[in-house]
This record gives sequence, C-alpha cells and structure tokens, in this order.
Amino acid sequence: MTCPKRVHLVSRHTERHVPMTSRERVIKALTFQPVDRIPTERDDVYGPRYTYGPGRSSGPQACGKGRYTDVWGCVWEAAEDGVCGEVKASPLRGDWSALAPFQPPWDVLEQADLATVNPDCAASDKFMIPMWAAAPNPFERLQHLRGSEQLFLDLGDPEPELYRLRDLVHDYFMRQLRMWVETDIDGVHIADDWGSQSALLISPARWREFFKPLYRDYCDLAHAKGKLVVMHTDGYTADIIPDLIEIGVNAVNAQLFCMDIEQLAEQYAGRIAFWGEIDRQHLLTHGTTDEVRAAVRRVANAFLRRQRSGVVGQCFWGKDHRVENMDAVYDEWGKV
Repeated sequence: MTCPKRVHLVSRHTERHVPMTSRERVIKALTFQPVDRIPTERDDVYGPRYTYGPGRSSGPQACGKGRYTDVWGCVWEAAEDGVCGEVKASPLRGDWSALAPFQPPWDVLEQADLATVNPDCAASDKFMIPMWAAAPNPFERLQHLRGSEQLFLDLGDPEPELYRLRDLVHDYFMRQLRMWVETDIDGVHIADDWGSQSALLISPARWREFFKPLYRDYCDLAHAKGKLVVMHTDGYTADIIPDLIEIGVNAVNAQLFCMDIEQLAEQYAGRIAFWGEIDRQHLLTHGTTDEVRAAVRRVANAFLRRQRSGVVGQCFWGKDHRVENMDAVYDEWGKV
C-alpha cells in the first residue's frame, strides 16, 4: 500500500518572529524570562534627559580638575581630569552644632525639569533608567556631609543626631524618587558603595539596622509604581546580597571580581539579576583583549549555567581603561 503524501499547510497569516526590543530584553532579563540575546548596558539601556536645580553648587563640576562645591554644599577637590575627587570640606563635620539649621537642598528638586523624560521614553525602545545624579545614595551622602572618618565613628556609637541626619537625607531621596516614579521610566537606580576589597565597610548587623530600611523604602515605592530597581554597590558585598533580595532589589551592579563569582552564581543566580561587571581594577586597565574576553565567559558560564537570563552585560569606563578592552567586553557578550 502506498502511503499518502503528507501535506503541510502553511497559513499566509503565519506569525513571523519579531525581535525583542531593548526594553523588552532588559525587563525579561531582570525578571528571569527567556531572552533572544544577553542585553548589555551599552546597547539596550539609556537615560532620559532632565535637569535639576543648581542647589549650593559652584565651580567646575564632577570629573574635572580643581575644586567645586556640590548641590549639598560639600567641597570637592580633583587633582586630575576624569576623576570625581575627594570631599575636602564637609558642612556637618565635627560636633553637631551645625545640624539644627541644616536642610537638604530642596530647591534642587523644586527646580527640576523632567518635561523631556516621558517623550524620551516614548521615542526610544531602550530600557530607560535615570542613573547617577538621580540615584539615592544615603551612605555616601552621609559621608560627604560628616566626613568619612567621622561617620564611621558615628556609626560605632550612634547619637540621636545621626538618626536625625539620616532621616533628613532619606526624606530628600524619597521625595526625589516620588518625582521619578510618576514618569514613564522603566527602572530606578540606587548607588552606594558598601565594600572594601575584602569585607563590608561596616558590620552587616549595623547595616541592617541603620541602612537596610532606607533601601526597602526605595524598593517599595518603585515597585508600587511598576518600576524595577537596579542597585550599584562596589567592593566586597556578598554579605548583604541576601538582604537586597529580601527587600526587592531586582538587579545588583557589583564588583564581581572582588568576590567568588562561581559561589555568587551558585547561591543567587535566579534570585537577583546581575548587572555586570568586568574587573576594572586590573583587566580593563592592564589586561589583554583575550583576558577580557575570558573574563566575560567566566561570568557568563557562572550565571547562565541554569538559565539564559538574569544577566545584563556591563563594564565601567574609567580614564585609564583601554578602549579595545571595553570593546572586547561588549563584543564578547554579543557572542554569548
């Protein structure tokens, strides 16, 4: 018996494969859904245009050689171009006598112009997130206002004034965040460097008591408005990653090469997304392009072993980083 010829009927309305937009790709990566390729910060992420009021700022601003005053009144000095420099004069250094009349620079927010944010979001298919200047950074701001050494002494034996200052700073950042979550952005950014090369800068217990509630408030506010949360934090921060997961941080931009990358992936891949990065202390500055590509593969092999999601390819641009190494990072992520 002759078998009947098998006929395949193809509808003229067969759905064609439509590539993901950058926005879709990043959102899916941060929520552990399948992606068509690993998104990268360079190709899939963008910051909308906006302006803030000048506050107490004066002089050449960040990343330029010289002295300048930031919007909170902290005086910085940079010895060369391309670095932000160091705080040389803190408005609240020393005893607490200057705290009573002190107020955050509310006019920075009152004079903010976000009129171009929604049009920028509508005009782009990229994941839209305002980054550094719009990011709450309570730990770093407290350091700038009190001086780093003084703040660490404060945290060792906190007085009521420290809690009052913390709450003032937190109120400012909550007001800033409320302004942003009413726009059409996709995510918000938090930026506080919490690690030394090998440990957290304060005890995890003190971090949980004094700072964790602030970050929880930022996450709760963002999520209530449907925004994702990306947190940048440099140094060794493995001790607080479970806390970031608990409070709802969607992605952490951490210095992976200060920690055990494979152990991080084993414990936390699929629970929090990892937004980069590649070693900027050594490889991006002194490494070869082959070494940089191998570093990308190491991160990919660790974090994508179980599922092809949960990672955004990223690396920082620094003044001494080799351009060819930066290009190699993103080219290699494109091949993963």
